[in-house]
Amino acid sequence: MTTLTETPVAGNDDRRDNENNNVDQKLMIALDVDGTLVNHDGHMSPGVRESAQAVVAAGHEVMIATGRSLNATLPIIEKIGIERGYAVCCNGGVTLRLHPELDGGYEVIHKATFDPGPALRALRERLPSAKYALEDADGNFLSTERFQDPSFGVEAVGVDFHTMLEATAVRVVVFSTENTSEEFTEAIEHVGLAGVTYSVGWTAWLDIAAAGVTKASALENLRTRLGIEQHLTVAIGDGRNDIEMLSWAGRGVAMGQAPEEVIAAADEVTHSVLDDGAAHVLRSLL
Repeated sequence: MTTLTETPVAGNDDRRDNENNNVDQKLMIALDVDGTLVNHDGHMSPGVRESAQAVVAAGHEVMIATGRSLNATLPIIEKIGIERGYAVCCNGGVTLRLHPELDGGYEVIHKATFDPGPALRALRERLPSAKYALEDADGNFLSTERFQDPSFGVEAVGVDFHTMLEATAVRVVVFSTENTSEEFTEAIEHVGLAGVTYSVGWTAWLDIAAAGVTKASALENLRTRLGIEQHLTVAIGDGRNDIEMLSWAGRGVAMGQAPEEVIAAADEVTHSVLDDGAAHVLRSLL
């Protein structure tokens, strides 16, 4: 593994050579959002925004790959100027096609749903004080205990737990203010979540998707659809839900603040989100 510290500035001759060598090599670039493009306050620095816009303008297939839901992803897509292409939301549960002629500028081309009941029952027994939220097949959020989060993109509707058990889910979120992420992981391992895919966040935060569904699985479907060779794929991320994506990419780059297991899955490590690590990587692709 290499550590990316600073992107070298090529001279005119070097830059001209690079352009000639890569003119026919369109890259597929997958970008995580929280902790990668934006900091944990949701702010995107001018350097990150400008470098992302430059890579889009260069004609590469740039796509957001995030755990956020659709409505929380669209502002990021707009901010970096992706008008045509694709995006992956809900940790691979929802895939969008983007085009300015579509209603709202996008259409959902794939949605992976699952029965959340078994996982919810098992987790509720082990984590009775946790907060639960669920995105249903229509993009609505149902939640217990007035659980709201910016990643939902819409205001969650409070329901009882039984109602959540009967819904069809695209994404389930579990959050606890009383546990550490390590305690959360231990609880999850104890109950054994079968038939779903899950990842634990920075805190006691759990994202659950359909079995086999990850950012990487959705991106691989898009790579095949676009006919882009595997070695021309790049991914940047910082969270445990990025591990599969970083392993999948021809060039997987972990953010500097990423946990050890995320860094282990990557080919490189860039600067932290506070030091515009994503911008350094994106500039290296120009």
